[in-house]
Amino acid sequence: MMPSHNNQEIISVDNLVQTLAGQKILRGFSLKVYEGETLVLLGRSGGGKSVFLRHLIGLMRPLEGSICVDGLNITSLKERALAPVRKSIGMLFQNGALFDSMNVADNVAFPLRESGETNEAFISQKVHDALQMVSLHGHLSKMPASLSGGMRKRAALARALINQPRFMLYDEPTAGLDPIVADSIDLLIRRLQRKLGVTSIVVTHDMKSTFTIADHVALLHEGRCYFYGTCDQLRTSTDPVIRDFVEGRSHEAP
Repeated sequence: MMPSHNNQEIISVDNLVQTLAGQKILRGFSLKVYEGETLVLLGRSGGGKSVFLRHLIGLMRPLEGSICVDGLNITSLKERALAPVRKSIGMLFQNGALFDSMNVADNVAFPLRESGETNEAFISQKVHDALQMVSLHGHLSKMPASLSGGMRKRAALARALINQPRFMLYDEPTAGLDPIVADSIDLLIRRLQRKLGVTSIVVTHDMKSTFTIADHVALLHEGRCYFYGTCDQLRTSTDPVIRDFVEGRSHEAP
């Protein structure tokens, strides 16, 4: 479902500038995300997509520019003031980032215990509900090493959802998965958006995933937002930079 532009602009990024090791990665990157939508952020490897996600959760501060989340400029907030913003954001890391020494149930429960929750009955119910949402119930006692790649992503997603975030950030959610499992993760992301109304930003290189889950698409190219629009606008664009990315053309000699 494409969100109406009557929806509130819930994340607003304006002229973000950042360097890494002396190299300018973001060169005035601007972006808008509407409440309840899934925005897919495309771009070449090393182009700054993951760097941008780190800014959204306050792990990096921009050299210039601003990020407003629900009307609040988070770029200059102190750690204490950032805490409630971070609590409203769930993050699915590329490799899942599960704790190898904990079983699935304890991994999923970790954010609750870390925040001071001690009611084990409450924790158990929340873990059960989160695993149901990602179709991973019945695997509570398994260790991460015994999970398939898709199951690890689902467990990590359950952990990200357990605090009922308003925003979800996905860093390459289908990386390393076979096409069928990747499709199941794409459909899960779409179902969760529709069921929970969560606002999502998905970083990916996968064009099939993009066309499955995106309401809007942005292309980060040379540090700026080169394209912003719908999947249909991306498909029909004749811009050579966009066509090369969508069709995977490098123009190198064989």
